[in-house]
Amino acid sequence: MIRVYKRLALGAAFGLCLNCGGSPASSGSAGTGASSGSNGGSPSDGEHPDGSGGTLGDAGKANGNGGKVGGGPSSAGSANSGGDPPAMTSSAAQIAAAIGRPGNFLIGMGNDLADDHNQDGAFRVGPTLDLHYAYLSAYLNADKSWGSWKDWNPDGSFVNIITDTADAHGVVPMISLYSMAAAGDGVLSGLATNSFEKSYWGDVKLLFQRLAIYNKPAFVHFEPDFWAYAEQQSHEDPTTLKVALKANAPDCADLSEDLVGMGNCIVRLARMYAPKALIGFHASQWASSDPNATAAFLKKVGADKTDVIFADLLDRDAGCFEAKVDPQCQRGGSFYWDESNVTSPNFHEYLAWSKAITSGVGRPMIWWQIPFGVPSATPGGAADHYRDNRVHYIFSHIQEFVDAGGLGAAFGTGAGNQTTPDSDGGQFKAAVTKYFAAPVPLP
Repeated sequence: MIRVYKRLALGAAFGLCLNCGGSPASSGSAGTGASSGSNGGSPSDGEHPDGSGGTLGDAGKANGNGGKVGGGPSSAGSANSGGDPPAMTSSAAQIAAAIGRPGNFLIGMGNDLADDHNQDGAFRVGPTLDLHYAYLSAYLNADKSWGSWKDWNPDGSFVNIITDTADAHGVVPMISLYSMAAAGDGVLSGLATNSFEKSYWGDVKLLFQRLAIYNKPAFVHFEPDFWAYAEQQSHEDPTTLKVALKANAPDCADLSEDLVGMGNCIVRLARMYAPKALIGFHASQWASSDPNATAAFLKKVGADKTDVIFADLLDRDAGCFEAKVDPQCQRGGSFYWDESNVTSPNFHEYLAWSKAITSGVGRPMIWWQIPFGVPSATPGGAADHYRDNRVHYIFSHIQEFVDAGGLGAAFGTGAGNQTTPDSDGGQFKAAVTKYFAAPVPLP
């Protein structure tokens, strides 16, 4: 049975980002910056520190040999040749090596931004994590124009604030681009609209230009939920949903104006402008009752030309849905999975789905935005203390996630009022400390 749900807005006009989405006018005065920008004054709404970044120069275009980072940044031809690199299959261990990490299952954290990004939650849990992620989003302004993350800091330099801060802490940065929900969750009419598409493709190109300034490996996670809605609304034929591509993405003018062209344009722009970036689309369990159909759909839109695939186990604590007191947790269903894997739903069922996706697409998986809740025999809980058992199960069974085609797991809240590492009684810190003392190798 298809399980369809919608993510709920968090503070901004739409989307999930806990600490972004404010209009640029609400930001503090710009700080000074070199190649990437430094934190300036704290914004009055507590959303983003401002800062000025370096100029893009000649469009920030990366020079030299490009190709898939997973296969080595010098492979697959010139990044500026205009052609698309051939599809490659890289093992999880090879990708870990390409981003400069030991060949072990990766652990990350995100959606944890502080006014001073050196105090982001991922940098305060004790051990040095492998990944730190942050959202970039878009939104519809009051005057009906499209706004986005590029307006949060001068010239889109918020990207480099995130990348440079993570790098300074020895962590690989990861960006989750969540812009396709700007017109509303599951509303895909903007795909054929020049005004939205012009803004969208300008942002995608700017994102990669900013990553070229960073000039080190970083992950980019494209559009959670969007691909599932697209699979459903296209009835698994991506050529039936039209995309206004040629007029708004000049680098992709030769590609088809549909979801196939869209996916391949994302890949092309990544390889052209930021060949050190590793990219991936998002797979959602609720997209179809058949994971093989979802894998096939994702391949049709170019996921087999990316580096990784992303997926989520649940977008907020199971107990929040059970308590039914938070307006952001009103979805029905069974969310606290059976750790014994006897009754449904359980973790083995989910990992079987994950294995079908990683095998079908031919890419390793990063599980993302995993809730922090603490296991409890009592359903529900209260704000900041809802129950969940995903942290407990994952760190007790990491080999199962590796065997399902996993590359890593990134934890983070998907809504306000959820359990965090500051309210979980030390569960997450203890788990990552124990894990990094004896990490699980990748194949």
